[in-house]
Amino acid sequence: MTPSGSGISLDPWFENYADRASGLHASEVRALFAVASRPEVVSLAGGMPFVAALPLEKVRASLDHVMSHSPHTALQYGSGQGLPSLREQILQVMALEGIRAGVDDVVVTTGSQQGLDLVSKLFINPGDAILVESPSYVGAMGLFSSYQARVEHIAMDDHGMVPQALTERIEHLQAHSVPIKFLYLIPNFQNPAGVTLSAERRLAILDIAQANGILVVEDNPYGLLWFDRPPPAAIRSADDAGVIYLGSFSKTFAPGFRVGWVVAPHGIREKLVLASEAAILSPSSFSQMVLAAYFESEDWQGQIETFRGLYRERRDAMAKALATYLPKVDHTMPTGGFYLWVTLPAGLDSKEMLPRAITELVAYTPGTAFYANGDGRGHLRLAFCYPEPHFITEGIKRLSRVVTEELELVETFGPGTSSATVSSTLDAPPPDVN
Repeated sequence: MTPSGSGISLDPWFENYADRASGLHASEVRALFAVASRPEVVSLAGGMPFVAALPLEKVRASLDHVMSHSPHTALQYGSGQGLPSLREQILQVMALEGIRAGVDDVVVTTGSQQGLDLVSKLFINPGDAILVESPSYVGAMGLFSSYQARVEHIAMDDHGMVPQALTERIEHLQAHSVPIKFLYLIPNFQNPAGVTLSAERRLAILDIAQANGILVVEDNPYGLLWFDRPPPAAIRSADDAGVIYLGSFSKTFAPGFRVGWVVAPHGIREKLVLASEAAILSPSSFSQMVLAAYFESEDWQGQIETFRGLYRERRDAMAKALATYLPKVDHTMPTGGFYLWVTLPAGLDSKEMLPRAITELVAYTPGTAFYANGDGRGHLRLAFCYPEPHFITEGIKRLSRVVTEELELVETFGPGTSSATVSSTLDAPPPDVN
């Protein structure tokens, strides 16, 4: 189908798509990767772990061990629930956060994103409400949208989600007969805000969820990457009947293996296995066996400690650079994880400002990526996980030039003005006075 005179060829199968396909959109994070990967750009956008800090010779030894001892098993289909030996090791990982479970409670997934997709597939009907933090993980926003959910953001502060705000939103939705399917939380060093849900609020939020019959989905990829002290015990440690726990090796080891896991109540777990088998037959036997060999033979906790020190140094470099070059902005001070959340001076728009930032060879993620309703223009996310400290400093220096120039435009032309809008105004033809 070609619109008259447009010369643009549209997708000929557009009318055949299911309604839920309308919820599939390229995220702002994904759109940034092509630009941010250019070597001259300092990318403070993507949450990529610094895999160069891994002991690659030991990873290679695990690969060689698998291919020398079990090549045919590694290259074959496997169990839909995952390799039992890896599930045993996952129990050791979760025990560090207070979770007690059995091997049969764990379902291995292709990254925790697949786990969240399976949970969404099992529970969400079009129009169902999903309660999330404000802001929340961009990958979850896109996923819930693809299942045509109604995403409800709940206010946060420096201690995480506000229980009173959660109660008020639940009451509002119940008064309007809107089904609430689950509450989605990233309690530790939250993506994107970097804040950690306090121990008291974890219990308060769990009590609210239990009182209203609402399932809790706890997404915890960053929990072991603390800097000074561990975060509070996982929410799942306090309730194994009403909490689904999502874990991942992507941040604490390497995302290229694409291995995550789900721990869920028995009935849900059985359906998760069936849904996973329907989607992918089985997770990668090869990836699981290499990880199992590595975790069995190497000091994986020591490697996580190495990552902690590395990311702590980079957080400190970013905080120092912001204090030096951008003292007018407010930001969170995460005690772990990958991200820092910036509140811009009044009148600035992080989405409108991004093209100018790219021109200045620095990339960030606009705050709008983390809201389902278009909010977040006065905020942006900075990731300190990947660049070396001196690149972080240079990136913040470049960003400071962008913010300073945008503020000058706002002072000259008024709030809501960006370099992009000023440029389009100045380049526009004079109005027709006839």
